[in-house]
Amino acid sequence: MDKAAPLRGGAVLVAAVAAAAVLTAPAVGDEAEARGGKAAETRQIASSVLDAEQDVKFTLTAVRSADDPLMASVRLKAFARQHGRFVLTDEVRVGAVDGWFWFPVTGRGAVCEFSTASTDPAPLAVSLLITPSIGCSAPERFELRDGRFGGGDRGARTPHGGVRTGGGGLAGRAAAPPERT
Repeated sequence: MDKAAPLRGGAVLVAAVAAAAVLTAPAVGDEAEARGGKAAETRQIASSVLDAEQDVKFTLTAVRSADDPLMASVRLKAFARQHGRFVLTDEVRVGAVDGWFWFPVTGRGAVCEFSTASTDPAPLAVSLLITPSIGCSAPERFELRDGRFGGGDRGARTPHGGVRTGGGGLAGRAAAPPERT
């Protein structure tokens, strides 16, 4: 009997286990944040491409909390086209860390407002669904100047004449007055 046979068999077993681990690992997007040694689940919830003097792309991405799977953080990212592809220029958090509920912010009607404009500086406004019964958050405003975000709501202008999406939640909708008996 060949003395190296058990060693080769063990090496084959280790290789098979490693291959199975790679094949069964969950797929993670390019924008995943590493937390606690494992990648967080992400979902892009909105994007907008502005065709001005230079191509600019904005994305809103929900990042599921590693501490509480029902919570999420939301990231607003800006990209500029360089050499034929979009390259990340800056990113900022929308709201508090783990300040959104995962299912409403990644579900239908999650984006109440996502307004952008093709100006420099480029104003942005973001409002997201808190819950269907609560409605939408107040708009958080940002400004992109030379590829970098200015502070949220600090002097940022309201976008006018830009791209606007939304309509989720109940905020801003007129409620029927209560009936008098």
